[in-house]
Order: sequence, then C-alpha cells, then structure tokens
Amino acid sequence: MPFAGLDMTALPSHLAVIMDGNGRWAQKKLLNRVKGHEKGADTVRMVVRTCREIGISFLTLYAFSTENWQRPKTEVSALMMLLKKFLVSERQEMVVNNIRFGVIGQKKRLPGEVQAEIQRTMDATRSNDGMHLCLALSYGSRSEIVRAVRKIARKIKDGALSVDAIDEDTVAEHLYTANIPDPELLIRTSGEMRISNFLLWQIAYSEIAVTNTLWPDFTKDELIQMLKDYQHRDRRFGRV
Repeated sequence: MPFAGLDMTALPSHLAVIMDGNGRWAQKKLLNRVKGHEKGADTVRMVVRTCREIGISFLTLYAFSTENWQRPKTEVSALMMLLKKFLVSERQEMVVNNIRFGVIGQKKRLPGEVQAEIQRTMDATRSNDGMHLCLALSYGSRSEIVRAVRKIARKIKDGALSVDAIDEDTVAEHLYTANIPDPELLIRTSGEMRISNFLLWQIAYSEIAVTNTLWPDFTKDELIQMLKDYQHRDRRFGRV
C-alpha cells in the first residue's frame, strides 16, 4: 500500500509549503538556476497529485515572493515563463481531478500574459470542489497584513466598522486567505530555519516540518512521512 501507516482521518485540512532549494540544486549540478526551477515544477506536480489523492482539502505553495522581484531579470523572466507554461499544461488535469485553482498575492505585478493564464485557470476550475490549490505569487505576508489594515481603516473612516468591533476574525476576513482555513502543517524544504514572510498571521498555530532536502529532490515518500510525523504531534493550542 502506497500510504501504509497514514491515517486518512487525521490529515491536515490545509497544508502549506515553502518550496526552497531550486537554485542550489542547479548549482550543485553545475547547471543554470533556471534548470532547478524546471525540475522543481515536476515536484510541484507530484505534491499536488499526492495531496489530491489522499484527500487534503487545501494546498498552498509559496511560488514567488515579493522579495523575489529583486532577483536577476533573466531569472525572473524565466520563472514567469515557467509559471505560464505550468498553468497551461496543468489546467486540464485540474479540471479532470476536481481541483480549484486560486492565487494569493499582488497579482497585478505579474506580467499580463501570466495574469491572463491565471484568470483562465481560475475560470476553468471555479466550480471544482475536490481540492483548493493556491499559489502564493508576488506574495509577502507583511504587505498582506498592511493591505488588510488599510481596508479595515477605510471601513472605520466610512463609518462601516467601529474600532471596538475589531477582533481576530475581522483581521482574518481582510486577508488574501479570507475563505481558507489556517494551515495545520507548514513544510519547508532545503533546511532553512525561517518563515520567509509567508502566512505570518495564518501559521500562528501551525505545526512546522523542515527537511534538508532541496525542493527538486523532495519525494512522495518524504511527503507522506512528514504527514505521518504530523499525526503523532500533540496539538494543544496553549492548553495543557
């Protein structure tokens, strides 16, 4: 059995992943960094298919951060072309496998042709309800929180909301992830022990798993093992 030992009734409903290590993978093999991103796209396909197969409801992948715009223009351009290619090639599979596609982040900063493919994919999968695949693109959690504060402040200024009525739910409702549950598990590859400005509000009580494996080398077996390890954690949420 491919998932022997995995309790299908105790899976995280929302898995978030910081996909790190594409560039280092390529450098170790004396390849152009873009080759690492291309190989990393194969890992994305594997993770999406596996999560759909085992029944995870929400999968959020950190694909491109606001800070990534500072990378060399040639690498950014290649990443955008790879993203466009991924959206086109995977769209029909998402439709067939009942996967709904979404994006969080500053979409307007993305190239026009990428925005168009995002919209086409969202439109094609809008009625799907088997799994929600969310790509964090041009995403930064601090800018997301600032955006939410501004939206709340405008409502207060317009008299639509009182200061005393603001609570945690109010903030959550104004984030990109308003209709998505918080992740129960956050995975980071490549061994870096940091969050990198990803879902800072949403992961307040997420379990965190870090592997030294670089993203292009991340396997289905390692993913399943991390899920098994998660199922043995005692999630107390501050209680005894």
